Amino acid sequence: MEAAMVTRAAARRRQRQRAIAEAGTREESGRRPRRRRLPGKRITDEEEAAVFREVVSFSPAPLPVRYYDKDTTTPTSFYLSSLEELLAWAPHMDDGFNVALEPLERRQPPLSSQRPRTLLCHDMMGGYLDDRFIQGTAVQNPYSFYHWQYIDIFVYFSHHTVTIPPVGWTNAAHRHGVCVLGTFITEWSEGGRLCEAFLAGDERSYQAVADRLVQVAQFFRFDGWLINIENSLSLAAVGNTPPFLRYLTTQLHQQVPGGLVLWYDSVVQSGQLKWQDELNEQNRVFFDSCDGFFTNYNWREEHLERMLRQAGERLADVYVGVDVFARGNVVGGRFDTDKSLELIRKHGFSAALFAPGWVYECLEKRDFFQNQDKFWSLLERHLPTHSICSLPFVTSFCLGMGTRRVCYGQEEAMGPWYHPSAQDIQPLFGEHRLGGDGGGWVKTHCCLADAWHGGSSLLLRGTIPPEVGNVAVRLFSLQVPVPPKIFLSMVYRLEGPTDIGVALELTTGDASSCHIGGISVLNETSSRHSPRPLRVPPTKLARWAGHCRQPLSGGWVQRCYEVSLRGCLLLDLFVNFSRPPGSQEQESFVCRLGEIQVVDANSLLAPLPQVQAVTVTHTRWQQAAPAQLQLSCTLHWSYPLPQVRCFRVHHWGGASGGSRGREPPRPEKPTFLGLAFANQYRIVDLPVEAAGPGQDGRVEFLVEPVPKEGFLVPQAEWGRAALLYSAPA
Repeated sequence: MEAAMVTRAAARRRQRQRAIAEAGTREESGRRPRRRRLPGKRITDEEEAAVFREVVSFSPAPLPVRYYDKDTTTPTSFYLSSLEELLAWAPHMDDGFNVALEPLERRQPPLSSQRPRTLLCHDMMGGYLDDRFIQGTAVQNPYSFYHWQYIDIFVYFSHHTVTIPPVGWTNAAHRHGVCVLGTFITEWSEGGRLCEAFLAGDERSYQAVADRLVQVAQFFRFDGWLINIENSLSLAAVGNTPPFLRYLTTQLHQQVPGGLVLWYDSVVQSGQLKWQDELNEQNRVFFDSCDGFFTNYNWREEHLERMLRQAGERLADVYVGVDVFARGNVVGGRFDTDKSLELIRKHGFSAALFAPGWVYECLEKRDFFQNQDKFWSLLERHLPTHSICSLPFVTSFCLGMGTRRVCYGQEEAMGPWYHPSAQDIQPLFGEHRLGGDGGGWVKTHCCLADAWHGGSSLLLRGTIPPEVGNVAVRLFSLQVPVPPKIFLSMVYRLEGPTDIGVALELTTGDASSCHIGGISVLNETSSRHSPRPLRVPPTKLARWAGHCRQPLSGGWVQRCYEVSLRGCLLLDLFVNFSRPPGSQEQESFVCRLGEIQVVDANSLLAPLPQVQAVTVTHTRWQQAAPAQLQLSCTLHWSYPLPQVRCFRVHHWGGASGGSRGREPPRPEKPTFLGLAFANQYRIVDLPVEAAGPGQDGRVEFLVEPVPKEGFLVPQAEWGRAALLYSAPA
């Protein structure tokens, strides 16, 4: 049954809509489908919440199976299985769930620099596993990737014709400044027929396919395509393949800033399917027609030596393939992948790591984090660090998963969860050792055992030897021009009784030392600063700073800092551990970091928008017990997405009232439902009480914006909508 809605204040609604439009909250043209307005009556439009009325029906209109799980109606990511599906695709209102919230963040060096790059090609058990659930799912021991600072490009790979990356991967990658590509693949005899259909004809056929691929990438906000033709082509089809690649690449560059088209080493210019394991005269025509070339995996060093002549000045555009599973006659792989990287970097090429999820698929799940950290630590010397280039910089070190959910120190829900879009910016993992024989060290790794906000925290273990006063570990590399004033915050907890001192440190450099295309080397003019702690947060920052230097729940401590540095770059963020006054012994420590924030002070003075125009649509009712129902419905709202990290969705009620029109009593605190990374959210199987004869049930939904600066927003600025429901007459 469709929810009906009415208002007593149409003028006020029009005025609000004009204000929303002026504030820039409407979606960009071409980025979102138009939303259908459902027919029906509007009953009221209070200032607190729009109210919708529903007569319970157990015969809902079906939702499109492409966009929703057929059993639960939870939104899912999807792929396209044929050329016909691709050409028929057009933006639909239900596509909005799968559009990335996060733009591609800037980082140094940029992808356009000629420094050798690292591509990660994610191929895991056919793809679209737990990651297909856009709003997350309850699953034990899911796969998670978090060494983003070492890679440049993330390819989501599957054997479906058009692989659209699940939006959770795009959000997580973009947050770290990593480019995301989908896959266009054709295989076997069916793939040959598909290629003949669009490549063997005139230019209109292949241009139509290229146009649609560009539209898909632009709409869902990922960055391009890996083109993988693994079937033989006729002379006509292979003759049209370079023009197809050139047209696709040109159109993508125009519509998707920073977009990429890569070609996989498979077909040669004769049309034969003949993997070369190198760039050579037989496949160079494809390399010359797009942004880069991904080689097959069975190469030797002599292949790399020959490619030096072929690649010329485009060494970084050749991505030498490394199968981490070590299938076939390959160099390295598995925990010997560093042998492959060493040769690839020796000759100045980029690397394409295929299926590094090997550490998850083939090794013990209980040791996954330990094995993944081991794998990437072995490669670390061949993987230059990337620098974050923008503020605000806020992270709670959440991996987008956990065994429970925590909100600023308060437990919110128990049980496992997995939501890749919720992954925060991840630090540089590894071990830092002091020089000399003293043995001082600090090691960092992720930990699900406790969290300040989200599902995990960063655990730092280390020792301070007797001959030194402190040890420090670099967590983030930055290249951020310092605004007139910045505020920093750190939430931490020392495990066990100890008087070890904990502080943030910054490395700064003169802004003139920064140049595009490379990372500045720290020089003698660079300096490390220990910022001055704030005794009392400025009034304007009260929401953000909280109770600085005061004990928080669970033993957490928050420290706030103010920094005023002009004409400088922020280059690094360290955490420093200092020995207690008077101590002469070796000191060991275990510290859990819950959150770090670096915020431009001016951004905290801007007005905070309010969530507007919350609506309730696409309801589905199920009978759970004689007096119990399950409600599924979709919420939409308006909010300027560039200003938000995500939305937290809550509900009140689900209880039956007294007489019709009378609101049932409301609990003190709303119940958390989930996170949204778009201006919409699907509520699935929410238990509510059945309404008795002559009674109304009432459930109220609340949409809480989470600003990019990372602080709690008062309930007065949340969006609200209430649903009144009654039994059929």
